[in-house]
Amino acid sequence: MNETAVAASQNTGSLAERVAGKYLTFDLAEEEYGLEILRVREIIGMMEITPVPRTPEFVLGVVNLRGKVIPVADLRLKFGLPYKEPDERTCVIVVEVQSTGSTLQMGIVVDRVNEVVDVRSEDVEPTPSFGANLDTAFILGMAKVGDKVKILLDIDRVLTGSELDVMSSF
Repeated sequence: MNETAVAASQNTGSLAERVAGKYLTFDLAEEEYGLEILRVREIIGMMEITPVPRTPEFVLGVVNLRGKVIPVADLRLKFGLPYKEPDERTCVIVVEVQSTGSTLQMGIVVDRVNEVVDVRSEDVEPTPSFGANLDTAFILGMAKVGDKVKILLDIDRVLTGSELDVMSSF
């Protein structure tokens, strides 16, 4: 193996080891995603969301969760997917996001929550390169679980810094 191949293999190994662990999986528009289970605070059914004016399109508004106001984002809209009217399987995953030294709780709307899976380091592949015009920094890697591929998200990078500032202002 040449030096470049050895370095790439070491980087992949460390990525795989870093990414390995338990993930909550969910569906968005026929694709399956995963979030680190330690970042998930709870899963709730759809509830009334109070819209907030002058927010980005993907910010649906806020909910009152046991006396705490939590901003809610629609992950479909954030990812450029078409809006889907909520149904009986639609739910909100309350996650903890790290932003500039502080922690923000926010809800993300997903089509359906599936299960918690254990992702082993040997089942993790790096994010494929889609060219310079597509930002994939929010993807930790691709997990091969059974005969499916799950896209593992870095919840801290799904929203940009300015988008997180908007969400944390609620």
